[in-house]
Amino acid sequence: MDDELEAIRARRLQELQQQHQGAKGPSGSGGDDGQARQERKEKEDEFRNTILSQILSQEARARLNTIKTAKPEKGKMLEDILINNARMGAISSKLSENDLKSILEKVSQQFNKETKVKFDRRRACIDSDDE
Repeated sequence: MDDELEAIRARRLQELQQQHQGAKGPSGSGGDDGQARQERKEKEDEFRNTILSQILSQEARARLNTIKTAKPEKGKMLEDILINNARMGAISSKLSENDLKSILEKVSQQFNKETKVKFDRRRACIDSDDE
């Protein structure tokens, strides 16, 4: 399933590149920088996908993709945490969906501090007793 998904992504990326090059034309300036940047991004994405496929089970990958679809920032942050843990050797075997849920809960608790809003009526001059 992952191989099929990767093949679809690669084909789609290739189509988008061809469309982009066709729209730009042969006289496009600065194409080398954009192309080099695009290649670096592709290599980074491939590297990230390789590591994630090594440390996550199928169900966990599906859950991570769902999170990335719903909340891209949170999904990227979770990917970064997982990749950093894998690099440091903190992850020794494939993580299950439940393991991923527990990591997500821990991360969410750290970043979801309760926000309190204080409203000083005296400073705002909205005191109903003056009427």
